[in-house]
Amino acid sequence: MAGAVAAPVPVPATITTASAPVQPQHSPASPGNLGGAVFALVLVVGLILLLSWLARRMPGLGGRGANPALRIVGSLALGPRDRLVVVEIGATQLLLGVGAGGTRTLHTLDQPLPTLAAKPAPAFAQVLAQHFGKKTP
Repeated sequence: MAGAVAAPVPVPATITTASAPVQPQHSPASPGNLGGAVFALVLVVGLILLLSWLARRMPGLGGRGANPALRIVGSLALGPRDRLVVVEIGATQLLLGVGAGGTRTLHTLDQPLPTLAAKPAPAFAQVLAQHFGKKTP
């Protein structure tokens, strides 16, 4: 059949129903999710700082001032696990050997080691510049 025109295909009518409006999808980077993540991060960092502050002030946890009568005067690493440590107990200084086999008293010093004047810690900018090889003013 030449010249015959095909009949149009009927298109089904759309059915409308009275349903609830469709909620838009929120992206993972929406302001509500981002605010919650920032709050959680601040909470965790604050908890870490609080626990470190408490650990420094509690006796027996290795913080500063655990026992004012004991003081480490100096230390020298001899290997990955071995070191020499000079400990001051009251007015007496002991030379201790500390290693994997334990701690041993090597010598009781007759005269205390001279204390060197403590150098002030360098500023962070100077340490960073020195690390990257830049000159500081």
